[in-house]
Amino acid sequence: MPIYEFQAIDEDKSCEYCKSGFELLMKFSDPHLVICPKCGNQIGKKVSVTSVGSSKSGFDARAKAAGFHKLKKLGKGEYEKKY
Repeated sequence: MPIYEFQAIDEDKSCEYCKSGFELLMKFSDPHLVICPKCGNQIGKKVSVTSVGSSKSGFDARAKAAGFHKLKKLGKGEYEKKY
């Protein structure tokens, strides 16, 4: 289930909860939230930043063990084989 971020549309009429923004864990099938659950004023969904990080699950070791190769780009058309 994705986490959605919401924030008040009109900050002058909103409570602290929706004025500063809040997150909710919702199913895709859940109805769209357009009203703050605490004060009842209009809210909008914010565009969230995606979280992409390096793998801590040993991806490189597992890929190498499975016979895959990793290349590092050195320049135009030049690659170095890492494993």
